[in-house]
Amino acid sequence: MLTSAMGSRVSLVVVLALTCTIGAWGADLGTSSVSLDHGFRLLYDLDFNGAQQAFSSWQQRYPQDPMGPVGEAAGLLFSEFHRLGVLEAQFYENDRTFENRKKVTPDPATRARFDNALAKAERRSQLLLSKNPKDRDALFGMTLTSGLRADYAALIDKSNLTSLRYTKQATNWAGQLLAVDPECYDARLATGISKYIVGSMAAPVRWVLRLGGVGGDKQKGIAELQLTAEHGRYLAPFARILLAIAFVREKDKPRARELLASLHQEFPHNPLFPNEIARLDSIK
Repeated sequence: MLTSAMGSRVSLVVVLALTCTIGAWGADLGTSSVSLDHGFRLLYDLDFNGAQQAFSSWQQRYPQDPMGPVGEAAGLLFSEFHRLGVLEAQFYENDRTFENRKKVTPDPATRARFDNALAKAERRSQLLLSKNPKDRDALFGMTLTSGLRADYAALIDKSNLTSLRYTKQATNWAGQLLAVDPECYDARLATGISKYIVGSMAAPVRWVLRLGGVGGDKQKGIAELQLTAEHGRYLAPFARILLAIAFVREKDKPRARELLASLHQEFPHNPLFPNEIARLDSIK
């Protein structure tokens, strides 16, 4: 069995979940893409009802696109994270505090809707891949469905080995996507967080994971997150969230605060950002 340190680090895979939260670029559909993009941005400002209305409208217009149900599942997961206080826990500076957090009680109806939406997204992605194994939207859809499952397993079910399995799947799909489109900077968020998490583990754990095909390098992971933050089309704001979490854990509070302040300015209705700024300011 892997160590508890591995489990707590894997729980940082919240990255991938919110990768999905922001990460649907879909086909280039002109002004109609604004609707989908707007839905994802509403999640940043915690307008879950408005976001789901946007995702529902997208699915009605484009019933074969996997990104509609991916957005629906991301919205459901993000709303559960908000209700249960999961995202705040990601800013804990040490793993012991995270491990000792109170066990959460998920809503079973939300879980059923979440699972149904992911199954629908996966079917649509696989159908597209059966016609074209290099379909960009389908590869992205598969990356996101695996990432969302990893996040639910780690942060709600607290099943770290299950989460690691889904994280590996998400990273593999992201690698295939980057082979098709090396300038898809949004996909680098998935590979970046995986490298950072594994690279943060103790050397014996990294060795075991490498035997299983999971590699890591903390500094390379941060570099990939910075690429998404600077050049990502949809995931740039979320990459900044992830970098802020990383900087808090690396004891670089000034850089974390700077990122949180910019996010608060961009998404003023999300209390996570000012709350974390206040918490950082209270630490001597």
